[in-house]
Amino acid sequence: MLLEGKTAVIYGGAGRVGRAVAHAFAREGAGVFLAGRTLATLDQVAQELSGAAGTVATARVDALDPRAVDEHADAVAERAGGIDVSFNTIGHGDVHGAPLLEMSFDDFFRPIATAMRSQFLTTRAAARHMTRQGSGVIMAITATTGRLSIPEVGGTGVTFDAIESLSRQWACELGDHGIRVVWLQTTGLPEAVDDSGAAFPAYGTGAAMTRAELLAWMRRSSLLDRLTSLAELGQAAAFLASDQAGAMTAAGINLTCGMVPTR
Repeated sequence: MLLEGKTAVIYGGAGRVGRAVAHAFAREGAGVFLAGRTLATLDQVAQELSGAAGTVATARVDALDPRAVDEHADAVAERAGGIDVSFNTIGHGDVHGAPLLEMSFDDFFRPIATAMRSQFLTTRAAARHMTRQGSGVIMAITATTGRLSIPEVGGTGVTFDAIESLSRQWACELGDHGIRVVWLQTTGLPEAVDDSGAAFPAYGTGAAMTRAELLAWMRRSSLLDRLTSLAELGQAAAFLASDQAGAMTAAGINLTCGMVPTR
């Protein structure tokens, strides 16, 4: 198993991305500590993981609260003997559907501020323990929005750019301590797209889209004519967190089905 004996903390562990990563990590033998704002949904994920290899635990943690993040990381490290993997998958409160000319600064800046605060706090908390043991992996997730020019996405693209830039800075400061900092870059994830029936923004196409139209529009932008699945994301995350990816840092895995060029 890729992660046997490893301890992983997943922030946003009850979300669709966090849940997929938790299942993949548990299958590969990791002890999984799920953190988020709603304990009931975290406990549901923990129940799904029951019987998997390693420890599964949940905790209510606000990833924007420095004290809460530090205290949780300290508790995990004390219980497990250290932290090997920290993956921040929390949402950022993005606002889509309006051009920047018509968007309030608060709506534009909210995802940027949320991502930078949470990524900084969770990385710092885990890294303080990882530096003592001389190893560890810090992980984040971004998407094609950070590399493609798409209208009406507000601060989302800037947010993903900022996450990757911050990850590179952490990587250059933590590398001497044996800590890798990496991210996964995906397409839109079909299983995570709202299925309530609400209309989606035009994103420069000229008319609002249904869910089916949105997914078809995204697929047409990929070389494989398909989108990344949550299962693929989880499998790639497990590999990236493992020693098999030990030469990778300050870099991301391109899971965009060819939507974002590699050169």
